[in-house]
Amino acid sequence: MKISTKGRYGLRILIDLAHHEGDKPRLIRDIAQSQQISEKYISRLVIDLRKAHLIRSVRGVNGGFHLAKKPEEITLLEVVETMEGPIGVVDCVHTHNHCVRHSSCGARTIWQKLNENIRNMMAEITLQEILDAYDRSGHTENTDYCI
Repeated sequence: MKISTKGRYGLRILIDLAHHEGDKPRLIRDIAQSQQISEKYISRLVIDLRKAHLIRSVRGVNGGFHLAKKPEEITLLEVVETMEGPIGVVDCVHTHNHCVRHSSCGARTIWQKLNENIRNMMAEITLQEILDAYDRSGHTENTDYCI
């Protein structure tokens, strides 16, 4: 399992929006400049974030984006699965017909348990905890928010 730029940048967009909550809605241009991600790529990513109700858009002259939930209500699991799809350390964890040995494979239960533990851990980490960790470390809003 590897989290792609789509997952990492989705999280960075949410962190950027959280750092600017209370301000006017955040423009894609401003997020792109702050996070050093192309506007075109952010434009594609915000579609998934909006469909998942993690962000909301505001139309009009003073339009842009805001978080749709409080940072403590958004989990890392929710962000990653929104951007990447279901977490799976191996394909057979989600699809029984992926392997002809799925019903007799002793390793499959280990993969399922590992996958469940990863998902549970990610579900316990909130956006607020990530923000607090960056604040404690003294990072600025232009920091590369890698996980």
